[in-house]
Amino acid sequence: MNSLGNPHGLPGSHDYLKLAFSTNAFKDYTLVGAIEEIKRIGYSGVEILGDIPHAYPPSFGDDQLKTTLNTLSSCNIQISNLNAFTLYAIGDVYHPSWIENELHARQARVQHTIDCLRMANKLGTRNISTEPGGPMPASGDLPTSSKLFSSGVMAAAKVAEKEGVKLLIEPEPGLLLENSIQYRQFMKGIDSDFVKLNFDIGHFYCVGEDPAKLVPELSEFIEHFHLADIAHSRVHNHLIPGKGAINIRKVFDAIDGIGYKGFVTVELYPYRDNPSLAAQQAYDYLKSI
Repeated sequence: MNSLGNPHGLPGSHDYLKLAFSTNAFKDYTLVGAIEEIKRIGYSGVEILGDIPHAYPPSFGDDQLKTTLNTLSSCNIQISNLNAFTLYAIGDVYHPSWIENELHARQARVQHTIDCLRMANKLGTRNISTEPGGPMPASGDLPTSSKLFSSGVMAAAKVAEKEGVKLLIEPEPGLLLENSIQYRQFMKGIDSDFVKLNFDIGHFYCVGEDPAKLVPELSEFIEHFHLADIAHSRVHNHLIPGKGAINIRKVFDAIDGIGYKGFVTVELYPYRDNPSLAAQQAYDYLKSI
């Protein structure tokens, strides 16, 4: 048996991969209900949304923490990641961001990230993910925005180091960091081993990069994967794996190649109307390959 648990070492045989599903598709469920449903479908991991309605730190008290931990234990399911990207509790998908013009807005993003790092420690998960800066402000410029992002991330990184929880930046089309080149350039100015990468397979595909090629190139940064399929048009719209144009088998082979043993989390928030069906179809397809 190889180091990843593949008894035959065959290309394309990915029984070692740990699959998780994000609760951000289950916003019409309680967090407990979402965890139970994700486990019922067959996933061994769950990504918890660090925002309303699931686990927004200021309203996630000791009782909710205890209930969540008990549910995870009874379901025998692990947390793959705490998703601290969106901030609907006080804003929207991207706002407040790391690069707002207003100081108080930037501080709100930093504080939310710090709160999520501390909550992740209590939940027993070793990483959280965040946006890659955010949308460029109308009156902003690239050097200033990059400096603001770096300053905010380093403030949060001090807490990440104390809590033993890694802060994962997730490049996304249309935001400050869109691609691998921008990410690596940004990381040159980050002096912390606790700031790493949430490798979103679909996002890199959207900006014209080959996710399978990037996996080994970015392996030193990768701590977690997000997965959704994307159409041939490369428009940023999350599709159920197998419904788009990404060669997922090839990406899994690349993940195999770097010896990654963490979770690949399926993220299908557009399927809120029927998240169970989307999660089941994704699970069935990924298991088939």
